[in-house]
Amino acid sequence: MSTAPQKERERVRELAARVAEIAASPEQQKVRQRWRDVNALRKPDRAPVWTSGSPPRPEPTCTDPYLRGVEQRLIWTLATHDIGMDDVVDGTFGVPADLGIASDRFWGPTVRKIRPDTPGGAFIDDPPLKTEADFDLLRHPLFRYNEAATQERAERARELLGDILPVKVLCPPGPPLLRQIGSTGQELRGQEQLLYDVIDRPDLVHRLMGFLRDAILQGMDQLEALGMLTPYTLLGPTTYSDPIGPPVEDGKLKFKNCWIMANNQTLALVSPDMFDEFVLDYQKPILARFGFCNYGCCEDNSDRMDRIKTIPNLRTFVCNAWTNLEKAIETFGQGYVIKWEQKASDVVFASDTSAIRRHLDDGARRLRGCRYQIVMRSVMTLSGHPERLHEWARLAVRATEENC
Repeated sequence: MSTAPQKERERVRELAARVAEIAASPEQQKVRQRWRDVNALRKPDRAPVWTSGSPPRPEPTCTDPYLRGVEQRLIWTLATHDIGMDDVVDGTFGVPADLGIASDRFWGPTVRKIRPDTPGGAFIDDPPLKTEADFDLLRHPLFRYNEAATQERAERARELLGDILPVKVLCPPGPPLLRQIGSTGQELRGQEQLLYDVIDRPDLVHRLMGFLRDAILQGMDQLEALGMLTPYTLLGPTTYSDPIGPPVEDGKLKFKNCWIMANNQTLALVSPDMFDEFVLDYQKPILARFGFCNYGCCEDNSDRMDRIKTIPNLRTFVCNAWTNLEKAIETFGQGYVIKWEQKASDVVFASDTSAIRRHLDDGARRLRGCRYQIVMRSVMTLSGHPERLHEWARLAVRATEENC
């Protein structure tokens, strides 16, 4: 039995009970079905709506460090559910498997960040591959599963919450192994230097991308061998779907049973031909190992949609505020899901909601007949509009309902 104060335990268990009640509600059954339908290319009752932003929420009150962390997670779940969007509350409590990862030395050389002098400022990468000789420091990652530590995490959570929220060990096929090739290359070589390298030293870019491709594929083999993969839901419900691939008889998922979320942000400014040469050709062997691929993030892929369409298991194309929506509809309107991403700054900093409403209504009309999602990510501030996420969710849901 934990020695944590009983009142704090009761506080956390009360929050967990509220989460469990939401997860079991008929409303949540509809939400989960909505995501499953759209991602299976079936016609949902309406297009799903989601934002990664969270409104102001109560500060945790627990003083015990472990209980405070659990309390914070549950408060976040309840606050995001309250927005009124299609957030999936699955009624479980996940604990990460201990894979023995040294994050700062994951690829061999030490990756450092330079802290900003100004509070709230941005970190700067201090890339370790400063010379060609530094490339000899690169090493394939190695996972060392610590079963005892993993089970200790799980048992602690079960003792606290197991009778309310079933506890499951999570081993998602995601970070740090499946961070984007370009993002990892940026950390190792530097963003500015990579953009020079594609012109001045393309051989080094090929060497780096080839290393990352091979290292990721080998790491995937290690994770599959553990037999512990769990579906990739780290970035929200937008990949919530029917089971992918044939039934797994032994319960051990392969990457063919999982989603991958890929993008081209780091080298978004290179030409379509360079995108093929330095990015997509190295991504494809990795993406081919998965059941479904979600491609795109904050980069404008308007001029390379035809290249992205060659990904064999592509299911979702991300059409953000900088990407041509009409061209996306023409290219991916049938047989794919279009994730129509909103520009958070246009929503958060608007003086009123009239322009937001018109934009959502216009886009939903144009997307009528397509399988699509409306998503807003990268919400870093509400700029004095604490109810703006609720307002946006209400308007987005209304637009999808009127344009089913």
